[in-house]
Amino acid sequence: MDIRVKRSGLPVLPDPEEGLRNLVERAPQAEAWAEQMLEKFRPRLTMLYGIRRRAATGAVVVLTGWLFLHVMFGANGMVVYRQKKAEYQTLRNDIDGLTKENDQFMQQINSLQTDPKMIEKEAREQLHYTRHGEVVYVSPTPPEPQSPKTNSAQK
Repeated sequence: MDIRVKRSGLPVLPDPEEGLRNLVERAPQAEAWAEQMLEKFRPRLTMLYGIRRRAATGAVVVLTGWLFLHVMFGANGMVVYRQKKAEYQTLRNDIDGLTKENDQFMQQINSLQTDPKMIEKEAREQLHYTRHGEVVYVSPTPPEPQSPKTNSAQK
């Protein structure tokens, strides 16, 4: 009985030294081919580089313009800020005026509660009170002048 293995279908691995030798022998050819391809595609690469620079510059300009418009006219931009500042000043002035008016009323209330001269003044003016022996003279209200009725305006 013969037990031999046939090697016809199995690949034989090359010697590692032989593969390295082939690589070293073909290296100058690969470098020459790479240099040829680089020279062949250099104009296209230069053009793409220029387009990329122009596109990046354009994008920066558009972004800067958008940012400027957003800062000036956006929801919280300078225009809105100035309007809000003016509104704040108006409201602050209103509050100051109302505070002063409130202080005057508080002083008037305090004087009406404590000052006898102020009480007397208000009683004379508002309620028409008088002291014993005083006579109050009130002038009558003048009658309204009547315009002459003519029919000349009804033509």
